[in-house]
Parts: sequence; C-alpha cells; structure tokens
Amino acid sequence: MSWPTSEVALRAVTEADLVTFFEQQQDPVARWMAAFVAKDATDWAAFAAKWAKILGNEAGAARTIVCGGQPAGNLLSFVAPWSGQREVSYWIGREYWGQGVATKALTAFIELLPDRPLYARAAADNIASIRVLEKCGFIPIGRDRGFAEARGEEIEEVILELRAEAPSQALQLIRLAVSDPGTS
Repeated sequence: MSWPTSEVALRAVTEADLVTFFEQQQDPVARWMAAFVAKDATDWAAFAAKWAKILGNEAGAARTIVCGGQPAGNLLSFVAPWSGQREVSYWIGREYWGQGVATKALTAFIELLPDRPLYARAAADNIASIRVLEKCGFIPIGRDRGFAEARGEEIEEVILELRAEAPSQALQLIRLAVSDPGTS
C-alpha cells in the first residue's frame, strides 16, 4: 500500500507504539538492512527495558513517525556512548519504504533538535538509508567497523555529519511546496 507522504507527522512515543516497533524489528529484511540491531528480536523483556531507558533519558529525544494515522516507525536522538557525540537514528516499517516517509520524518525531527553538529551511522551497503540522511543534509565524513548482530559479522558503516550551515534539501523542497502549493 502507498501512503501519502503529506500525512507524515511526529508525536511523542506511547506504550501502544512499542508493540508496533517490536513487530517491525522482527522483519528479517529490515533487520538485515539496519544491521546494528538487538541480538534477539523476539526478546520482549530486553526490548521493553531498552525503550524504558530511551524514554527515561532526558538528554535524548524519541518520536513516533505517524503516516496515514498509523505508527510507521521511530526517530531517536542520543549521546552515543562510543563517541560522546549526539547522534540520530530512525526505523521505518518496511511497508513505508521508498515513499519519502523517512526523509520527511527525519527532516522534521532534526528541525526539533538545536544541537549541531549531529551525527548518524548506517551500514555502508544500506544505500537507501545513506541517501535519506544525505537528503536531510548529512554528509559522509568517515567510516568505521562494528559487529552487526543481524548479519553475525563485523561490517563497515558510514559516519555522517549534519553541520549548522547545511540546511537539508528536503527541508528546502518542503518550504518551497508550502510557499508555492502548485510545486510538486
């Protein structure tokens, strides 16, 4: 099913959303693409504990992506323990892939975050995720290697940075569409 990207919104994460997020993380194709995921996608207790920590972290931010009135995924901002830098990450249910939902949601999310620079990471072969980040103004600045639970091996990841002076392409297009509704 195709979802109109004009219906993408962000809101606070609710307990009901966690059920959707838990189901989404069990999708083997999505896990492979994300690569850096929980070791056991079926462990509700570990999942709930992780989200309790996320939602209790006052230094972080978490939002539910809503598309067509349904939770489509989530966005997070946190200070990464491995780098000490503020990072963003996102998860989009596979049924929403390829429709601009991730780009629109991430664009709105980074507008809520005053800190710059922001960083993000993606598996080096996850071209779609890297492209979403680039559309939102992130630029590749390096590479790293890490163990990817979903793949059972160490893989390469791309590190991206969003600087204060780099407005996103997506934001520019959204502003253009708002100022000129005839623009698609």
